Amino acid sequence: MRYTYIFTFLLINLGLAFGQSHSQQIESFRQQQRKALSQENKGPIAAQNLQFLHYFLPDTTYKTVANVSYLYDEPTFRMPTSDGTSKEFKRFAELTFTLKGQQFTLPIYENVSLFQSNLASSYLFFPILDRTTGETTYESGRYIDVKKEDIKQGKLLIDFNKAYNPYCAYSSGYRCPQPPKENYLDIAVEAGEKKYTGPKNQREQDNSMAKNFNDQEKKLISAGKAEEKMYVLQTTVAKDSTILRTQSEDVKYDDTTLDLLAARMLATVQDPDHPGVGIAAPQVGINKNLIWVQRLDKVDEPFELYINPKIVWRSQLLRKGAEGCLSIPNRREDVIRNYSIKLQHVDKKTGKNVEELIEGFTAVIFQHEVDHLYGILFPDRLEEQEQKESVLLNERLEFYMGKGTIVP
Repeated sequence: MRYTYIFTFLLINLGLAFGQSHSQQIESFRQQQRKALSQENKGPIAAQNLQFLHYFLPDTTYKTVANVSYLYDEPTFRMPTSDGTSKEFKRFAELTFTLKGQQFTLPIYENVSLFQSNLASSYLFFPILDRTTGETTYESGRYIDVKKEDIKQGKLLIDFNKAYNPYCAYSSGYRCPQPPKENYLDIAVEAGEKKYTGPKNQREQDNSMAKNFNDQEKKLISAGKAEEKMYVLQTTVAKDSTILRTQSEDVKYDDTTLDLLAARMLATVQDPDHPGVGIAAPQVGINKNLIWVQRLDKVDEPFELYINPKIVWRSQLLRKGAEGCLSIPNRREDVIRNYSIKLQHVDKKTGKNVEELIEGFTAVIFQHEVDHLYGILFPDRLEEQEQKESVLLNERLEFYMGKGTIVP
């Protein structure tokens, strides 16, 4: 399943299945794919760079029929994405099949996002890693599209010739799920798409999808004056937790309600009884992409408002430090974060995208608050870091802050 991607190239004329050879079917599939990848169709690749797409020759030995074992009552989990965030999935079924004389059992996943369209919700996510990964194929694995209705009487036809690269192979600015280790095939799958060898595109933030506040949000925002703080949602309250776990939407920078929400959020984060160094709109019940961050890296350490913030780059250098959250009572943990980031956001005055490099403790605050916009809380990061190995660069390197300084 290609998330946030265009599905049009998948809707290949059903007539192709009849009267065409397998090679012709695969070539038709790839033509549709190339068309969808073109920037002319809002894809990530400029027309002149489509020549840098490469494929293995079609090979019918990479077609197989899998036995499908459905999984029930599976817990949800967060699958890391290419942009340093994550998406929520659950295991839908296990596929058992034979490929090149070897038997494999791999899980297939279902996206549990609350905002999926009817079309997207019919797709399952089948990512693969294999011995070609990072060699002749994309470093972060490939995907194969599967629809629920493709499963017939417990069987599923899988054609690895249709394995394709996620958009992140061609451009920055996308959130591509990273295939779990459980989806590794210990053979070289020399079928489907190879590595893209062209220049990587820098995706511009698309502000056309930004939305105004809905009536319910306006009512909540207008329930108090600019200087009045708002209720901070808590993970210990079930209905609050649902909102905190929901991915937020971009907001129109010139919405007439924005200034009032911004003022009330600022009053909330500066509450003397519960002060913080940052706050995100979902924490006050508004699922829009808006945050306040205290710029501890600037003179006088001002609070600044950021509209539709996106972290478009993260350093490989990491730091560990204690974090808490206004929405998670009585809990502080050491969280590993990127030491430096590049932030992209919308300028309030011009409506144009601007970028800024940020490092150190202030970068940590940004990462914490931007996570809220994706429904990610810092305990999720703790689970994530348990699955990763990091190398301590210098056991004597320590960071300090002045006594009495507010920490996130």
